[in-house]
Amino acid sequence: MTVGTILGLLGVGVVAGVVSTVVSLASIVSYPALLAFGLPPLTANVTNTVALLFTGVGAAAGSRPELAGEGRRMLRLGPIAALGGAAGALLLLVTPARTFELIAPWLIAMASLLLVRPPSGGGRGEHGTLGRIVLFVVTCYTGYFGAAGGILLFALLTAMIDQPAAKLNAMKNVLSGLANAVAAVGFALFGPVDWSAVAPLAAGFLLGGWVGPKIARRLPGHSLRYLAAACGLAIAIKLGWDSYAG
Repeated sequence: MTVGTILGLLGVGVVAGVVSTVVSLASIVSYPALLAFGLPPLTANVTNTVALLFTGVGAAAGSRPELAGEGRRMLRLGPIAALGGAAGALLLLVTPARTFELIAPWLIAMASLLLVRPPSGGGRGEHGTLGRIVLFVVTCYTGYFGAAGGILLFALLTAMIDQPAAKLNAMKNVLSGLANAVAAVGFALFGPVDWSAVAPLAAGFLLGGWVGPKIARRLPGHSLRYLAAACGLAIAIKLGWDSYAG
């Protein structure tokens, strides 16, 4: 791997890490970049997931003010996210991707619309069975591929929990980080990870994940929700075009 490639992956990681923690679209930046650097699709996917682990580490470190007092909630929801990530990783390794490719644009579009006008969770939704089942499904998708999976998770948390957007965004970063971490372990053991690409990409993710929450907490009012919704709809249209017209 050349110095130029290393620096390029580092830069991609920083940008993707910031994008991940602010509008939940890291894989939309980093996955195509890995393809452009010559990695095959499956290798790019699993390499990206392993490196994304460091976005979660950076985001948790940068989100300490928003996560204050949320330890018990994260302990309740975290194991569900971890199980979802494990299930998604297993699905990626043993099943074809076509079904998820066809479903993903609709999921992302619906989640994006939900962000514009979310139902009130009233602070009680996290204890409901339906919410936990959906959390498992969303984190399963995150472990499988995760393009805009953070938007799905952010929309779900918005519906489940009555908290400011910056706080929900920090929770989203932790839960998606857990799902990615478990999936990354599975891919590291059984997937075709390109470790030479992981190192610079992960370093960029770590830095970008740490910087991202500082940007998110400065966005006024509901702008974080609206920005994520707009980006999500754009990605849903792009993925839908690729899946149905390709």
